[in-house]
Amino acid sequence: MKAVSPELSVADLRERCHQAGLSLTHQRLVIYEQLMKMGDHPAPEAVFERVRKKIPSLSLATVYNNIKIFVEHGLLRELSVHRGSLRLESNLDPHHHLVCTNCKAIEDIDESDFQPIRLKKALPKGFTVHRFSVEVLGLCSNCAGKIRQ
Repeated sequence: MKAVSPELSVADLRERCHQAGLSLTHQRLVIYEQLMKMGDHPAPEAVFERVRKKIPSLSLATVYNNIKIFVEHGLLRELSVHRGSLRLESNLDPHHHLVCTNCKAIEDIDESDFQPIRLKKALPKGFTVHRFSVEVLGLCSNCAGKIRQ
């Protein structure tokens, strides 16, 4: 995954919270910092486990509520490649994903590694495309190695 500078990300969070009229609470700051440091595509529960070490009184509901706010204000994206399991996306640059069907690991693929994506037919009237998301499903090298053994 593309590395994200926690310092720049906190400055970005501070600015976006200000623009959205949101207060930048200590809890919100710690949750966002941990998301940026994790650097993969964590589930909210994994974020909660990391944040709880810094703020023991924090609830899982508070983590979910703040994640929802981050998504609503464009600071994160939701990934739903694991039907029924929310995963989070802190890399907001255009990219796609390799998804291991065995261990559920997710790896980013830069958009420039693909040919331009085009639809062959017209979209339904009134539908507006915001972005394309390609999921390449297969086995990561670790899982493929275990199967070959």
